[in-house]
Amino acid sequence: MRFISETSSDGVCEQLFVLNDIPGVLWTPEGAAGTRPLIVMGHGGGQHKKAPDITDRARRSVTECGFAVLAVDVPGHGDRPLDEKYNRIATENQARVAAGEELAPLIAGFQALVARQTVPEWRAVLEAVQQLDHVGDGPVGYWGVSLGCGLGVPFVAAEPRVRAAVLGLGGALASGEDAARITVPVEFLLQWDDERVPRDQGLALFDAFASTEKTLHANPGRHGDLPAFEQDSTLRFFTRHLA
Repeated sequence: MRFISETSSDGVCEQLFVLNDIPGVLWTPEGAAGTRPLIVMGHGGGQHKKAPDITDRARRSVTECGFAVLAVDVPGHGDRPLDEKYNRIATENQARVAAGEELAPLIAGFQALVARQTVPEWRAVLEAVQQLDHVGDGPVGYWGVSLGCGLGVPFVAAEPRVRAAVLGLGGALASGEDAARITVPVEFLLQWDDERVPRDQGLALFDAFASTEKTLHANPGRHGDLPAFEQDSTLRFFTRHLA
């Protein structure tokens, strides 16, 4: 792991790093020492590791809870080079939707393909970050919606260090089989009028989780209308299960 910059503001230290050509960012309390809970965050499609919603959630998790927060760029996003294969598939999918095909199955297939690359990448980054003295091998949580859910479900299913997960804006077509392997507490966010993920597919994904503790948060609105108050619920959820 190679750190390329470090800045601090309002009690939060932000470190940019690269691991095996994977660019990432780590947020920790300024002057942090010793082991602490760590939240891995997955950004949405077309976004990046420091997208405004990711950064805002990360900084709140650091300042209000004392957690560390980790995010990396998904292939073809942020500081990663354009991936010709993924770009070609995305372009083909846009044309297929324009020709009348349903969007949800195309999204599901694309996310399943990308997850085969991102899951081992995220596990390697998690391993490296937990070796840092100011993070340590404490409990791990995961947060991700939309693309962050489609990639996050197989990651949580494969990673035994994750003890709790907030997921949402995803459907069973993308990750239903992986969801059946998840037994940790889950908070699931669903937008009732989601134009990208059919409601029945979101509900089916929630139903597929094998967790004995899982909570469905359904709110009115479209895919991008996730209410701001859900961030408060996320902090309470992770504090309860990781602190």
